[in-house]
Amino acid sequence: MALNIVEVSPRDGLQNDPADAPVQVKVELILRCIAAGARRIEVASFVSPKAVPKMADAEQVLEGLRAAGPLDASLIGLVVNERGVRRALAAGVDEVNAVVVVTDTFSRANQSTTTEQTLAALGDLIGASHSAGLPISVTLSAAFGCPFEGEVPLGRVVDVAAAVAAFGPDEMALADTIGAAVPADVRERIPPVRGAIGDVALRAHFHDTRNTGVANALAAYESGIGTLDASLGGAGGCPFAPGATGNVATEDLVYLFERSGITTRMSLDRLIDTSRWLSGELGHPLPAMLSRAGPFPGGRSAMPA
Repeated sequence: MALNIVEVSPRDGLQNDPADAPVQVKVELILRCIAAGARRIEVASFVSPKAVPKMADAEQVLEGLRAAGPLDASLIGLVVNERGVRRALAAGVDEVNAVVVVTDTFSRANQSTTTEQTLAALGDLIGASHSAGLPISVTLSAAFGCPFEGEVPLGRVVDVAAAVAAFGPDEMALADTIGAAVPADVRERIPPVRGAIGDVALRAHFHDTRNTGVANALAAYESGIGTLDASLGGAGGCPFAPGATGNVATEDLVYLFERSGITTRMSLDRLIDTSRWLSGELGHPLPAMLSRAGPFPGGRSAMPA
């Protein structure tokens, strides 16, 4: 089974970075990721500019991408309410990604609503996306741990996943938003969640906050997950979760899986080059290991540049 990677650095990577990336840098980052083989990219967040100021230029980013001509990738816009869906559709995204936070305390911090309130509005979001002919995924945030409530019971995750699945999304993502999980947690949670969501596709989203992101990604793949989110350079983190540092790095995952004989259809050389470029544009090092060490000399690599 090949591994599909959803590149999230333009949104989840840059939204919490200390630097302010201008529109032209965001557009170039996305185009470079496409050139490296990324075929699904979360490019912007259509949320309140007051809540996430670094994503206030979402429409301008989409405008710049569309001006670049036909792109061999699906552009994803993140939304948290129906207004965000309307903005994303008007901007010309190819997919929509909504968020449901599994715990109430974090949900209030992240979206100013409880989990149940978010679920009550989810049907309209999914319906609006489907009416426009676009697929929609739903990310279950804090599915492995909450920065405010601590351990999240498996039963709570399964119940929320089942409630989301009832609205008919095209895909669901289990997200370790604060990087609390270890592989045992991943192996424990994926089967019951999969059993609760029927035919809805399942992917996973890991953060490397506690240096377990890559191990968790491999555990998810070995548990049957064929699509993983990742962020170039390991950039990112959630601005509403104290201490939630970077995402698992795209180039680190590509190296791991390609060396293991699992194709990702991505160019490791181009990813490393782009990661180093992005570090220069942001003015600080990024946490990914491959952009520092480079691939193993003479070893198996990914798709050539």
